[in-house]
Amino acid sequence: MISRRSFLKGAFFAAGAYGLAAISPPRGGALNRSADRVLDLHNVHTGERITTRYCADGCYDEKELGRIDYLLRCHYSNTVKHIDRKVIDLLCDIKDRLAPGKEITIISGYRSPEYNAHLRRLGRHVAATSLHMEGLAIDFAINGVVMAEAYRTARGFGAGGVGKYPDFSHIDVGRVRYW
Repeated sequence: MISRRSFLKGAFFAAGAYGLAAISPPRGGALNRSADRVLDLHNVHTGERITTRYCADGCYDEKELGRIDYLLRCHYSNTVKHIDRKVIDLLCDIKDRLAPGKEITIISGYRSPEYNAHLRRLGRHVAATSLHMEGLAIDFAINGVVMAEAYRTARGFGAGGVGKYPDFSHIDVGRVRYW
């Protein structure tokens, strides 16, 4: 037999969860998987820009994903690595929520082990086993979007790590953690 207290606790929790679901972004998922997914990207290190519809009607375009991989390559070693779709989708979801149609400035996508080691030698606070080296992380900024707002929005997806820096935000699809 369930106690009155347990019943009320469960009912209160369910009502709260229902209310939060109505105002929060989906946890770890896209806003709308059936919609076209479009990104305007600018790599700050290479100066390159692309506009890409990398997913249409829920179908990923491998050629367009390859263009994204190329733009997000390590500028230090010029090495291209596959960038995980989940982190690309997360970036698109954040942009769609905060600044639809705006260009995203890429600070760092894939980072080669050599470049990561170089940054560590320079005293930059980069992880020795950075998820950038696995194609699972992106550092970005969106013109006109306050980084604190990008940070809060990214956290709301609960999809991985989120870091807030003065001039950019970090997202990854590793374990959930915040800094």
